[in-house]
Amino acid sequence: MISMLPSSSYPLTLSRSRPLRYFVFFYLYVMQGIPAGFSLTALANYLTAEGIKPAAIGSFAAVVGLPWAFQFVWGPVIDRYQGSAMGRRKPWVVGAQFMAFLASLGILSIHNPLTQIQALGWVFFGHSIFAAIQDASVDAMAITVIPDDERGRVNAFMRGGFLIGTGVGAAVFSQILRNYGFFDAALTQSLCLLALTILTCFIREKPGDRLLPFGNIAVPASFKPVDEQQVTPDHNFRWLFTELFKGLFSKRSLLLFGATAAAYVSVSLFSRAFNYHLIQRLGWADTSVSLLTGTYGMLVATAAALIGGYIADRIGPRRLLIIVLAMVTVYLIGFNLIDALWSKPTLAQTGLVALYFMDPSISVAAMPVLMAICRPGVEGSQFTTYMAFVNLSDIAGSYVAGHALTYVQAPTIGLLAGGLAGIALLCAFATLRYYSTSREQPS
Repeated sequence: MISMLPSSSYPLTLSRSRPLRYFVFFYLYVMQGIPAGFSLTALANYLTAEGIKPAAIGSFAAVVGLPWAFQFVWGPVIDRYQGSAMGRRKPWVVGAQFMAFLASLGILSIHNPLTQIQALGWVFFGHSIFAAIQDASVDAMAITVIPDDERGRVNAFMRGGFLIGTGVGAAVFSQILRNYGFFDAALTQSLCLLALTILTCFIREKPGDRLLPFGNIAVPASFKPVDEQQVTPDHNFRWLFTELFKGLFSKRSLLLFGATAAAYVSVSLFSRAFNYHLIQRLGWADTSVSLLTGTYGMLVATAAALIGGYIADRIGPRRLLIIVLAMVTVYLIGFNLIDALWSKPTLAQTGLVALYFMDPSISVAAMPVLMAICRPGVEGSQFTTYMAFVNLSDIAGSYVAGHALTYVQAPTIGLLAGGLAGIALLCAFATLRYYSTSREQPS
């Protein structure tokens, strides 16, 4: 049996295989992206095309994303309780995945999303709770097992996986939604989540970990190399929260993360506004927007993530972050200054695809920078908190755009977003320049 192979022979051990690390963190993020693409793109565009008010859709998006904004609550719990025969992080990952699958089945109870939009938001909210725990667990696992010199590329695979999952959720599920109905789309999502959960059960973090918490399925301890002996930290909550607050509220952390969050808000603001403009002002079909987002947009975004990850490891994520924020600023201001030309399909399509280049570019540059300033012992908690507020930034952008569209047009929102991105650029540049000098202090 494969489970009884020696540690050095078992092929699915994260700490022993670089290709496996790329693959596993890629598909774990695909798993997160599929529901996001289904709910926040395919369903949101469907509701827009059916005449649901933008404020209601913005509120729906906010409810769906709310658990992601509070996932920082789980970081200290995950860091505190790590003792398991299955490894430090895997029990949390698998457990959260299975609960997310069960919660996804609850979406099948919605018969008509057009008349049950509030109920629709709350059943997705239930799924998002467990998906957020899974995300926090995966991020903690990533910091634990990814070597420093791989962080740029693995972050690229993580973001690329999320974008591909989002693309599938947008393009494929929009077609299922229109051609077969909401029930079939929701059922397909649940089956996808179940399949990926089963796959995760066969992965080990380190040699000696069990595949499951029961049964004679552990690798004999004699096969476990001395240099990979697993040491599980045993810190109480007081120590964890003290260290976490030190890490989060250091000046460097506040400035760098503030710039990152502002960049995410700027992209989210314009993304929701531009999708609405295409469907309601320019008469695009919702399936056309979702399909373009899930095909060309996804391909461009994935390429940006993978290439950006390689560049981040070559020139350094700090330098790349400044380049990316400058690109986002130029795009948002420049594209919204030529809004009179959006009626030309080629230009509008190019602008929409280019928009999906921005988010992954920010991610592959900013995430390694944020990982590097996490304090030892609370890495999982600190990075999870960063990701929670990244998610909150995305939610805030969608929510504000949905309500702002009642009063102003998409180009105005886009220009304001460009100004916010410019502020993020100046803040990041000044912070990184200051802390690259000899005056740099510990976080």
